[in-house]
Amino acid sequence: MVWETLDVALVQEASGLEPADNRARLESLTPDGADLVVFPEAFARDFGPAGDDVSGSAEPLEGPFVTELTRLAGARSSTVVAGMFETSDDAARPYNTLVATGPDGLMAAYRKIHLYDSFGYRESDRLSPGPLSPVVLEVAGVPVGLMTCYDLRFPELARRLVDLGAEVLVLPTAWVAGKRKLDHWRTLVRARAIENTVYVLAAAQPAPRYTGHSLIVDPLGDVVAEGGDEGDLVRARLDRSVLTKARSVNPSLDNRRL
Repeated sequence: MVWETLDVALVQEASGLEPADNRARLESLTPDGADLVVFPEAFARDFGPAGDDVSGSAEPLEGPFVTELTRLAGARSSTVVAGMFETSDDAARPYNTLVATGPDGLMAAYRKIHLYDSFGYRESDRLSPGPLSPVVLEVAGVPVGLMTCYDLRFPELARRLVDLGAEVLVLPTAWVAGKRKLDHWRTLVRARAIENTVYVLAAAQPAPRYTGHSLIVDPLGDVVAEGGDEGDLVRARLDRSVLTKARSVNPSLDNRRL
């Protein structure tokens, strides 16, 4: 059955350096009435100062952060997506991982493919890149693709997720503030929506360290909702008829030649 609407909420809040404190805040920050709730990248524990060792705060997927997300997903009858640092037996450093939980437990885990070795940062000094395995899951009948922060600058990942069936792209981020960064953020989120004729849900950590301005953009490139600089809750109802209209007016996916 083709979906009709999806109620979504982006939680634009800053994480701190103490995982227990961040877990304790999940209860009050997770809203009622949303089919899908999205927290930012690294919400289980912030990146900290440049070069900070995050390995001591990394957890397995069966650890306390995912356990609490699962409890809240059940309490709110929602799917909850959030970022964490995941311990790894297969790599030298932890993964930057998105987890999606529902009332019955972990639904999906996406390990960030493109690490932020740019603009003077080197995420790869602290974390391991994930496998080249794009992740699409179903949320209330809606095919949802997962991306993380710097992945936004690589259009081939978004297109691969769409080719796998995604009609909504979820993008938790800790988009570092700086010259041109907000302009890049808004331009690239809208571009991924327009070129793929999909919804993009981009949940950001707030200022001053990060840009804030969480975005919900529809498949025609219109900004449905946008957060400010500080902590915020950004909500919208996605309507599949908008996606159908966009793909009729702009059939770029069908017109591809490469």
